[in-house]
Amino acid sequence: MTKNGEQAGATFSTDLPIRDDLRGREPYGAPQLDVPVRLNTNENPYPPSPRLVDALSRAVAEIAGGLNRYPDRDALELRKDLADYLGNGLTARQLWAANGSNEIIQQILQAFGGSGRTALGFEPSYSMHPIITAVSGTGWINAHRDEDFGLEAARAVAAIEEHRPDIVFLTSPNNPTGTALRLEAIEAVLRVAPGMVVVDEAYAEFRREGTPSALSLLPGNPRLIVTRTMSKAFAMAGTRVGYLAADPSVVDALQLVRLPYHLSAVTQTVARTAIAYRDELLGAVEALRAERDGLVGWLRGEGLEVADSDANFVLFGRFTDRRRVWQGILDHGVLIREVGPPEWLRVSVGTPEEMAAFRAALKESR
Repeated sequence: MTKNGEQAGATFSTDLPIRDDLRGREPYGAPQLDVPVRLNTNENPYPPSPRLVDALSRAVAEIAGGLNRYPDRDALELRKDLADYLGNGLTARQLWAANGSNEIIQQILQAFGGSGRTALGFEPSYSMHPIITAVSGTGWINAHRDEDFGLEAARAVAAIEEHRPDIVFLTSPNNPTGTALRLEAIEAVLRVAPGMVVVDEAYAEFRREGTPSALSLLPGNPRLIVTRTMSKAFAMAGTRVGYLAADPSVVDALQLVRLPYHLSAVTQTVARTAIAYRDELLGAVEALRAERDGLVGWLRGEGLEVADSDANFVLFGRFTDRRRVWQGILDHGVLIREVGPPEWLRVSVGTPEEMAAFRAALKESR
């Protein structure tokens, strides 16, 4: 680790036959620092209730005696529960789950990308899309977002028609900007994309009322994939469960590249228990939305630019020296994220007490 908590660049012996395209790269990861207030990784700040902790303990205890056996390789019961949660007429055959949405993305690239193929995204966006793309041997094309971090349908269509990518990544709400896509833009992309279209909806539960989900577009679009996670709204980041909804043929294709028994019995059991308690876990979403909207208003009142957010974080700026501001906030015991466009910073939405600490730290650091 460097002094500010970032991981140092990887170094390798000249005798180590690592792939040439991996040399000079740095491991992905936000700083992990022991500070009073951590608002840098978009986690849900509300932990499981004692009632849920007890339910999780009992559920894991019930399967503990069978941990000498491999888990359900296809996680069928978990997929049934996820289909029930998402609704939209989905069935278990249309759901797939893995170790976080990053493994889902990796499997998509393994199945539909690879040498001689390309993936296209619109940055600034989720930084793991180009990273996993590169590691899978797929070429990456950055088509860029609009100046306001949105994405007009015509611009997206033009980029796809120019580059003809095998995979298109759309992120809604987008990370790190928080902006959501209009359904018309996704539909326009689907009409012209020659390959797979992946809509990353990791923060979908936080979107404002009336903001649609791409799940409604699945019927009749067998090349559409909608990815989700249990790490954010479900407050289960430590469980590591991501999932997708798609045509059953997509799920069949991903099973060709998935590792056997990739979801442990404990992971499946914890995830299923969390889904059973979803009303409790998702109960904090409305409060986090309100806290987010209040934060956006406050930041703008302070004279800062703020991207419209449908997520549980806010991108704000502009700073001529964002590192100085980031460090000043950290010096006051609050960790946020130095990510995205050079003049901007991102803060996750926390509890009212955490947000009060952030406001005070920012005022002292500008």
